[in-house]
Amino acid sequence: MADPDAHPSDQLECPSAQGSGLLPAELRAWMLLLAATGAVEQELRSVVKERLGVSHDEFLILCLLAEQPESGLRMTHVAELLGRPKTRLTYQMACLQHAGLITRKSVCGDRRGIEVALTDKARGLLRESSAPLAGTVTRALARAVGPAQREAVCGLLPDLSQGSGKSSPATAAEPAAPGEPAA
Repeated sequence: MADPDAHPSDQLECPSAQGSGLLPAELRAWMLLLAATGAVEQELRSVVKERLGVSHDEFLILCLLAEQPESGLRMTHVAELLGRPKTRLTYQMACLQHAGLITRKSVCGDRRGIEVALTDKARGLLRESSAPLAGTVTRALARAVGPAQREAVCGLLPDLSQGSGKSSPATAAEPAAPGEPAA
């Protein structure tokens, strides 16, 4: 992959990165985070669909459940954590259950409570896909933010600092994104 520092004009820069406007530093930082998040989500959508066969929103649910004990989470808690209406979440959960990626069960003692958990199939898919998906995140961030902002993000994503956005061990075997030269 090309070094993002070598072609700064190829990067989509958030206007807040310039710091010459009316916004205080905290709001500029927030705008940069939103721009970086948007860039990552845009690239992840197609990779997630290709590798896991689910939508980006369904992928977020799987990621949230992957960080939980095998007992799972209540659907109301998932809705709160993701900021989703319960009605929309119910549809997404039905799709994930139909795909064999989650289980749903009633919560003992609460007739309205539903608990969801990953299946072994979902855990396997996430294990297989984690490194390529992490590589997608790293590359998207490397393109979305400039060198100074990338330095700040490096504290959160150690692989981004190794080689300034170049392939890490997790991304070395990953093919180049469409329109990019191979590493």
